[in-house]
Amino acid sequence: MNIHLPDPLAIHWGDCPMTIHPGEQGEVAVKQVEAGDIRIRTARYSPGYLADHWCVKGHIVQVLEGQLIVEHQGSETMVLEAGMTYLVGDDRQPHRVRTEIGASLFIID
Repeated sequence: MNIHLPDPLAIHWGDCPMTIHPGEQGEVAVKQVEAGDIRIRTARYSPGYLADHWCVKGHIVQVLEGQLIVEHQGSETMVLEAGMTYLVGDDRQPHRVRTEIGASLFIID
């Protein structure tokens, strides 16, 4: 990853608008900032959430609270607990997320 920003950036998440995105089941509340080519997000997944799509974008994901289950299409499933970090590259392995108990994440992509 190359980070190209003209100036340093401090994010006050309380000032960022929240959007709600439905999944196949449940929903996720997202706050997002774009800085150059980088998207920085916080996401809070409702209990029982299941993504409605397979994603091929690369991410760095830090699980702040709860538990996140990452399904890889045709491959293994990873269970991520609070305090764990998940990394996946662009166009590497289609993945989607679900959670039984809910999860709060910090995501960079």
